[in-house]
Amino acid sequence: MGKHFGNLAKIRGLITYKLSPHEQRAFAGAISNGLPNIFRRIRENIFRVGPPIVIGYLIYEGVEREHHRLTRKNPADFENDQ
Repeated sequence: MGKHFGNLAKIRGLITYKLSPHEQRAFAGAISNGLPNIFRRIRENIFRVGPPIVIGYLIYEGVEREHHRLTRKNPADFENDQ
């Protein structure tokens, strides 16, 4: 019917190269290059990301512990009930 999205305009002097999806290697170098890169990134960022996470967790645990302590009943308040 009409032109497809990639063929809407004809531009002279522009060279495009395409590779068939069947010829691409999607996971080329994923293990040999990808895994060392992941470990390198973790090693570089652990001291930037780790302390705020640990501090946030410690604050959360302290607040939860204090909330639990404040919501418990004090048995000394009910000693003289009959």
